[in-house]
Amino acid sequence: MNYIEITIPATDQEIKDQIIAALADIGFDGFEETDDAVKSFIIEDDFNESELTQLLELHHLSFTKSIIQKQNWNKLWESNFEPVIVDDFVSIRADFHKPVKGVEHEILITPKMSFGTGHHATTFMMMQLMRNINFSNKSVFDFGTGTGILAILAEQLGASEILAADNDDWCIENALENVQKNSCTQISVKKVDSAQLHQQFDVVIANINKHIILANIDFLSADIVKGGQILLSGLLKEDEQDIVFACNNIGWTHVQTIEKANWIALNFINQ
Repeated sequence: MNYIEITIPATDQEIKDQIIAALADIGFDGFEETDDAVKSFIIEDDFNESELTQLLELHHLSFTKSIIQKQNWNKLWESNFEPVIVDDFVSIRADFHKPVKGVEHEILITPKMSFGTGHHATTFMMMQLMRNINFSNKSVFDFGTGTGILAILAEQLGASEILAADNDDWCIENALENVQKNSCTQISVKKVDSAQLHQQFDVVIANINKHIILANIDFLSADIVKGGQILLSGLLKEDEQDIVFACNNIGWTHVQTIEKANWIALNFINQ
């Protein structure tokens, strides 16, 4: 299975944000912003070129397309991947980087056809929010785990049981590899099509996008214990009102929103 990389020339940040949100709704699950473009990624079998063309014509935008084969993915990310440092809290690096000094936690990551290296604002903010939550002996559900980075951090913070779930085969393969690379013993990795689990957790983490979060909001509500903590991201600033409204309707209390580069991450408590 290969990935399609779409490059869309754009310099205006508001347009970039709108395009990323729209692409997420039609199945794109990885994004990279440069000064003059948005790069987006989608599984080749899920790619619908006419749907993309129609969407971009609304914004008078063009695109170029290339295929990233599995064997080329490591070369692509290794050529661009630099360590990520979240305050003095956690560093995310690859095997070929030197350890980062002065941080509480370190995560080794090897993304292979999956997303979540810590570079994106949403992953960065989720880790910032996780710093303020007590994970000691808690059960955690990481919905849309990607590389497994947030599940790994949850174990390092003391969680006793973690379910890392995704619907993508490459993510499952990569998360399993990263779990092993970080010597984790409390993480189970599972392929799922939704958040319907018939199991409850102390903490629920979902760093996906607005469409998937809202489609699974009732399942996520059933997944969290009374008084449990919920962290949501993969969301743009303009998504906040809709997300808070939906979460309030199922009995979650909005605790905090943080923002980075027009992306947001939110913390709720199930009251």
